[in-house]
Amino acid sequence: MAGCSFRAIWILTPHHSVAFSRTFPVVERRWRSACARDGEVETQAPLPSDLEVAAAFTDRKQREGSARGFGICVASSTPGSDSWVDDPVTRHIITLHINREEAEGYMLWPVIVHTSGNYYILVLPLVEPKKVREYRKLYQRNNCGGSVKEHDNLSSLLLSLPCITGAFMVAHAIGDLIAGETSDPEVVATSSSSAVGGLLDTLTGSIGIGVAPRPKPTSVPILASASSAATLMGSTLVDSSRTMTKPIDKDLLRGFISGSMPYGTPVDLNQNNIAAIRTTGFGSADPPPADLRQPAWKPYLYRGRQRVLLMTQETINAALYDREDIPDSFSISGQINCRAELEGLPDVQLPLIGVKPAKVKMLSVHQSAQYSDHGEDKQAIVFSPPVGSFVLARYQVSHATNPAPVKGFYQLSLVSEDGGQFLFRLTLMEGYKSPYCMDFCTIIMPFPRRRILSVDGTPSVGTVSMTERSIEWKIVTSGRGISGKTIDATFSGTVRFHPRVVNKSLSVSLSKSVLGCTAAEDSDEERESSNNSVNVEDVLMEKLNRDLEAVDLEEPLCWQAFNYAKVSFKITGGTFSGMTIDPKSVSIYPVVKAPVEYSMQVTSGDYILWNTLARSPHAAVPKDLC
Repeated sequence: MAGCSFRAIWILTPHHSVAFSRTFPVVERRWRSACARDGEVETQAPLPSDLEVAAAFTDRKQREGSARGFGICVASSTPGSDSWVDDPVTRHIITLHINREEAEGYMLWPVIVHTSGNYYILVLPLVEPKKVREYRKLYQRNNCGGSVKEHDNLSSLLLSLPCITGAFMVAHAIGDLIAGETSDPEVVATSSSSAVGGLLDTLTGSIGIGVAPRPKPTSVPILASASSAATLMGSTLVDSSRTMTKPIDKDLLRGFISGSMPYGTPVDLNQNNIAAIRTTGFGSADPPPADLRQPAWKPYLYRGRQRVLLMTQETINAALYDREDIPDSFSISGQINCRAELEGLPDVQLPLIGVKPAKVKMLSVHQSAQYSDHGEDKQAIVFSPPVGSFVLARYQVSHATNPAPVKGFYQLSLVSEDGGQFLFRLTLMEGYKSPYCMDFCTIIMPFPRRRILSVDGTPSVGTVSMTERSIEWKIVTSGRGISGKTIDATFSGTVRFHPRVVNKSLSVSLSKSVLGCTAAEDSDEERESSNNSVNVEDVLMEKLNRDLEAVDLEEPLCWQAFNYAKVSFKITGGTFSGMTIDPKSVSIYPVVKAPVEYSMQVTSGDYILWNTLARSPHAAVPKDLC
C-alpha cells in the first residue's frame, strides 16, 4: 500500500453538520482488499454516512472536552479515548467512533483534523490495517499514556506512515481554498525589470502565465459569487451572534479535488494550476516536444518573453540577553522563491554560493528539483520549473557569516506597583555595507497583563506611540531606509499603568474544574452575554493573576513574569546566512537568452530583547553545538 491515497474527505460546519463530503471508491476497494488479505473482518465496514460522521465528531467533542481534545491524559480520560494515548498530536490526528443501530460500531483512524475559519476539515488517509491494530492497542492499554522510550508509542507509529504528511498537505490546501488564501510565493524583480514592464506579473498571488497566441488563463474566483451563494444557503451558518461562516463554493471544491487528486491520489495541490487547467484546458496549440514527457506540475507550456526571477527570503529568530551567564542565540531559516518564464520544457541549473560556510543543517527542494553536492563550493539545484511562482528550496542554517543586524539591550525595573523605568541602547546595521538596506525597524514593548496609562520619554531617533497594552518605537520608518551606515539608538523613559483591579466574579468561576474551562477552547456554541457568562481568556488570566501575585514577582508585567521587547525589521540587498546565488552562473538547457533577476530579503521572526534586569527563559546548549 505504498504511496499516498485518501479514502474520504469531510468538511464540517461550526455546528458539526457536514457541509461537503467526498469519498473515493477506488481507494476504498483497496482498503477492503487489504483488510480481507489480513483477516480484518471488523474493519471492513463501509464508510460512514455524513450523519454518522457528524454524530461521531460531536460525541468526540463531548468525550474529549473540545473539538481538538485535551491531547494529554487527564482525570476524565478513559481507555478508548484519544487523550488516553497521552500525546498532544491526538489534537490533530483523531479517532472517530462510528455507532450504528443495525450493526456493530467501529473505529475510524487516522482522521486528520484541520481548522480553516469556522470549518473543520477531516481527511481519512489509506493506511495498512495492521497500523490501525497497533493504534487500537495504544488507546486500549491498561495504563494512561506510556514512556517515550517504549517501542510501541504513537510517535514511532506515525513515523512509519508517510501518508499522514500528505493528508495534512491536502487538508491545508482545502482550507486555503475555502478561506480564499491562494497567493503564490513572493518573487520581486530587480529595479531594471520595470523598464520592460515586468514587475506587476511578479507580485504575490498573480498567476502571470503568458501563453500566446491563446488567451491567458484566468484564476477561478475563490469565494462564491452572489448567484452561486444563493444556491448554498444551507452552507451559511451562524457561528455566534457576531460571526458569520462563509459559504463553501462546492463547484470550485469539487473541481479542485477532481483535478488535484483524481481517484483519491494527489497529483498536484497547486490551486492556480488546477484553476488554469479548468479554465484553459489542454489545448493543441502547445503540444510538448515528442522526446520529452510533460510533468504534472507544468500542465501547459509558456509562450512569451523569457526570463527567470529568483528571490532568497530569510527569517531570523533571536534571543538577546546581554548577560555573561546566558549566551545570545540565533536561528536562521530561509527559502528560495522562483518564477521561471521559459518556453518549452527546459532544465535550469542553479549554483549555490556559501552553503558550506553557512553550515546548512537542513535543505529540502521542490518536487521538480534535485540537489547535487560535489565538494567545496560546488553545490547546485537542477530543476524543471513549473508554471508560476513556487518555492524552489527551503533551508535552515546553524551559522551566520554576518553580524546581528540589531544589537543592544533592554532594561525595565519597577519603581512602584503601577510604574516602571526602562532603557534601550541599540546598534543597527553595524558591519553592513551597501547594497544592504534596512527598510524599517520597530520595537514593541508588550504588557499583556497591565493597561498602560502614560509613557514619558524621548528617543534619540524615531517616534513613539502607545496602545492600551503596548508601546511602539519606530526607529526606521518605511520609505526612509538606511544603507551603508550604522545607527546608535537610545530610548529611556518611564511608563505608568492603571491600578490593578481584580474581578471577584471571575475568581468565583475559578472554583470550577480547570479542565472544564479549557474545554471551551474550541467551543463553537453561541454565547449570550449575561451576568453569569464568563470569558475563558479572562478566567485563565485571572488564574494567572491569582497564582502569580504582582507584589511577589520579580517582574510582574508579562505573562509568567517574563518581560521582553520584540524587534521587527526588514533588510534587502543581502542575506544574513551568507548563502546566495550568482545570477550570472545560472544555466538553462537548451540554451536560451533569458535574463536572470535576483533579489534578497531578510525579515525578523521572533527577534526578542529580554529584560536584563528580570528573569528570562533560556535553554542550555552543549558546548560542541555552540
